[in-house]
Amino acid sequence: MNNKNILILGVGNELLTDEGFGVRALEYLQEHYVWPDNVRFLDGGTLGAMLMTELMDCDFLVVLDVVDGSKTPGTVYLLEGDALRQSLSFKNSMHQLDLPDTLTTCRLAGHPVEALVFGIQPFDMQSTHYGLTADAEKRLPLFCRKVVETLQGKGIVTATPS
Repeated sequence: MNNKNILILGVGNELLTDEGFGVRALEYLQEHYVWPDNVRFLDGGTLGAMLMTELMDCDFLVVLDVVDGSKTPGTVYLLEGDALRQSLSFKNSMHQLDLPDTLTTCRLAGHPVEALVFGIQPFDMQSTHYGLTADAEKRLPLFCRKVVETLQGKGIVTATPS
């Protein structure tokens, strides 16, 4: 995939504790790994539908988010295909964006985008507090290592520790 434009998108509301995990993971990946030139990073925050232009400019999308899979907090998820609908920050939150529908819109507009969502079951998304819980913060390095290993294992992109 060296010739494809890859977008790594961190999403979430940083004011709702662990809901900002995707944004923190994005920052961690940028700070701790060296990426090839075809990889671009974007803090999608709570931009929602305003991200459509960014999605139209990439060939492969990697989303970092929180996921409500009703499992133990800290569980890491890899979502593909129909499972993408589990991504919390894209539905039933301030973002009001449904990722699968947005990807369908890209395809209908003539630009199909492949996507993967890496998510974590949050510990706390109810508290209004800037910053992750201590438990989520501890899991950040492992989560990011799993993202890198999975992307490399699928032949999507390579990254090296910085």
